[in-house]
Amino acid sequence: QVQLVESGGGLVQPGGSLRLSCATSGLTAEENYVIGWFRQAPGKEREGLSCIGESPDSVFYEDAVKGRFTISRDYAKNIIYLQMNSLKSEDTGIYYCAARLGRGLTTLGFQYPYWGQGTQVTVSS
Repeated sequence: QVQLVESGGGLVQPGGSLRLSCATSGLTAEENYVIGWFRQAPGKEREGLSCIGESPDSVFYEDAVKGRFTISRDYAKNIIYLQMNSLKSEDTGIYYCAARLGRGLTTLGFQYPYWGQGTQVTVSS
């Protein structure tokens, strides 16, 4: 059974940083899978932010976070991180990680069958 658990959310001032973690289980080393990060802001639809494949160089960022967020993967611990710098008020929302089997990088949420429960990020002074 595939499970994903996010952590690391919280309250941060504009310009600050947070690092989110996504602990995965049930995904075997033999499977190729992609982990994506998504967020849902209050009153808005869920949007894809970034994703990472099997290779550390296999990453993708949406324009909204490119240059500010960095996705990485600890293969030994089965944890995917999202380092978020230069946070803005519009980054506020619930952040989710999700998993899909295969190699294709995508931030389309409907392509991901497995989801975590989310972690709240609030950027406010």
